[in-house]
Amino acid sequence: MFGDLLGNFEKRQEEMRAKLKDVRFDYNFGDGAIIVTANAAREILNIEINPDKVNLNDKEEVEDMVLEAINRTLEEAAIREAGEMKGMLKDILPGGFPGLKDLF
Repeated sequence: MFGDLLGNFEKRQEEMRAKLKDVRFDYNFGDGAIIVTANAAREILNIEINPDKVNLNDKEEVEDMVLEAINRTLEEAAIREAGEMKGMLKDILPGGFPGLKDLF
C-alpha cells in the first residue's frame, strides 16, 4: 500500500516539475530596459536588453541591471512556483485526512 503511494508520489513530483517548466512569464525591469523570461521551475530562458534604455557603453551599469533583473525574476519565479505547487499538492493528497487539504 505505502509502496504504491510513494511510487505514485514520485511520479506526481516528476509531473509537477514538468508542469512548472511550462509556467513561463516575462519580468520587465527598468521600464523595459531588460526583460527576463523565466519559468516557475526557476530557470532563466531568455534575457533581452533594450539598447534604447540601457547605456551599453557603461559595462558596470549593464552588469548591475542584468544582475538585479535576474534576481528579481528568480524571486518572482519562486512565488509562482509556490503557488503552482500549492495547487498541485491539493490534487495529490490522499483522502481520509479531513482538513489537511485546507492547509494548502
